[in-house]
Amino acid sequence: MKKLFGTTLITLVLDQLIKIGLLFFMSYGESITVINGFFNITLIGNTGAAFSILSSNTVLLILISIVVLNVLYFFFIKEKKLDNFEQISYGLLIGGIMGNLIDRVLHMQVIDYLDFTFFGYNFPVFNLADIAIVVSMILIAIQIIKGDKNEVSSKSK
Repeated sequence: MKKLFGTTLITLVLDQLIKIGLLFFMSYGESITVINGFFNITLIGNTGAAFSILSSNTVLLILISIVVLNVLYFFFIKEKKLDNFEQISYGLLIGGIMGNLIDRVLHMQVIDYLDFTFFGYNFPVFNLADIAIVVSMILIAIQIIKGDKNEVSSKSK
């Protein structure tokens, strides 16, 4: 469980340090061009979840985050023997959820700043916690698919 705790802590600390730094040096709505026409650092507050769904439902989103963290712990982590891959996957997920949860509790919104434009489409602004959540879900899906293939191959023997 050391990898789970370490991954969670690293994800959470990096997420919060970046946000604290940006809040210190930038104002909401301010944008810094990093790669012209492709990548900006744009400081915004998001009162919703992914793609601003459930906007202005901060208390509900806080409660959902707490419920999800509890479900993860009690059904997927507690008393389980997780391999390194699973520990890192769940660590990223928990760190990402906690990073955005802290924002909602402290700021009543999530602090987003990564602003990309792909082929003329300005993708919704997001943050490191969001990346951790998405990457963790991909890793968990890989683990599930890999697990299913192992079960099928062991049944056919």
